[in-house]
Amino acid sequence: MDLVPEVTAYLENKPGRLAKICSALAQQKVDIQALSVMETDGPSVLRFVTTDLEATRSVLTSIGTEYRITEVLAVPLENRTGSLAKVLERLAEEHINVEYAYVSTNGTPGKSLGIFHTSNPKRASQILSDPAGSAAASRSAGRRPLHSR
Repeated sequence: MDLVPEVTAYLENKPGRLAKICSALAQQKVDIQALSVMETDGPSVLRFVTTDLEATRSVLTSIGTEYRITEVLAVPLENRTGSLAKVLERLAEEHINVEYAYVSTNGTPGKSLGIFHTSNPKRASQILSDPAGSAAASRSAGRRPLHSR
């Protein structure tokens, strides 16, 4: 698990706006590792993680796109049934809220990358990095997972 910078930009909901950003990043050889676009009543919300934050900042500034940077958790996932549920259950058992999330494919076959914005990113990283998992300790103490209450 890594804490990584995520870029959030607000775009006019018009043809070509997203293409302009992606093309400008490609010209600078910046890879997009994960991306989410959400329509709203106002501007669309673009969230993404790239391989080069400084180049990304430079590109967005040069094309006049306002943005902000947030720390999110990048979690490697097995690309199989239940992998995402397992991560979410571990966070729920520790009372960590997932404010938003999105998943992207990974260059490695059978792998994907989950991006999670949580109420406590540092604690979420600790929980998900623990191979034994605090979930087992919670269950042995007789606690039910939050989602089953």
